[in-house]
Amino acid sequence: MTLTSIGWNDFFERAFAAFRVAELIPARVALQHRNYYVLYSTLGELRGEPTGKMQYMASGPQDLPAVGDWVVIDPRPYEQAATIVDVLPRKTKFSRQAAGRKTEEQIVAANIDSVFIVSGLDNDFNLRRIERYLVLAIESGASPVVLLNKVDLCEDPEGARTETTSLNPHVPVHVLSALKNEGVDVIRNYLRNGATGALLGSSGVGKTTIINRLLGTDERKTAPVREADDRGRHTTAARELILLPAGGLLIDTPGMRELQLWSSSDAVSEVFEDIEVLAENCKFRDCSHEVEPGCAVKEALEQGVLDEGRYESYRKLHRELQYQQRKYDPAEQRKEKERWKKIMTEYKKNKKKRGKS
Repeated sequence: MTLTSIGWNDFFERAFAAFRVAELIPARVALQHRNYYVLYSTLGELRGEPTGKMQYMASGPQDLPAVGDWVVIDPRPYEQAATIVDVLPRKTKFSRQAAGRKTEEQIVAANIDSVFIVSGLDNDFNLRRIERYLVLAIESGASPVVLLNKVDLCEDPEGARTETTSLNPHVPVHVLSALKNEGVDVIRNYLRNGATGALLGSSGVGKTTIINRLLGTDERKTAPVREADDRGRHTTAARELILLPAGGLLIDTPGMRELQLWSSSDAVSEVFEDIEVLAENCKFRDCSHEVEPGCAVKEALEQGVLDEGRYESYRKLHRELQYQQRKYDPAEQRKEKERWKKIMTEYKKNKKKRGKS
């Protein structure tokens, strides 16, 4: 096991320069358990535990190692163990709002080059869910790739591909059947020279079958989806960094029932570029595209130029981001209040004018 084979590059080499003292070496987080981590290193697989100081100083889970992270370790080869001293800066990170009521960032995978968004071409196929994954993937800094699996169960795969491509023409979309081992080889093209990918998608879309095809074995367990609604069962219990025999690495993730956004609105703008272009012609610069007069987005909806479902998805994602910002920033709360006050004043003024005419 070499550093290059597990994803080491110049970015991490520069970050590690300050730690080239004593017996410290780099390692990569392959698996996270409740009380320890499995690490890949030039010494082989090691069991790693962070220092007490590192855990005490962490402001939240985002400051502790995540699967895919490069960490600085003090190894104990004779025990096949190591102490994790620090986490190197992340080149990319796929985050979401942690499930539950507590507001905190959950890092799903770190230092990934490609995010493979897997959707089944059965009853699981859902453009709105793919949009949400695209926003999170672009926000991560990695390159999104959409994989439409179960082509053997779809009457019109090309139509599904066209619909998916229309969401963002810059994102590659591939149609495949993991069960029949058709089209899976295209994934290897993204994982050359130690590159890292992450498989994301709901339960039952075929992520485990895809991994088995890439591994060339059936060692990982799969479970059939329910016949009534094509909903999947969880077969992946935890995120794991997998070394592929042909080179490259792949992070497997459990199907996520909750997929809430975490931070940036830039990714929303990129995924919904068509709506952002329309919005440039709105009368108000801070138009919410709801009740304001002179809204170009609402006009496009009325004329049938813009799909209603896509518009609702755009609004929902923006509301989530705005809620996150207001939750942390009192200035944002005041700004939002003033914005709505201005909108309603204008709305009432126009209503009076219409009444007089």
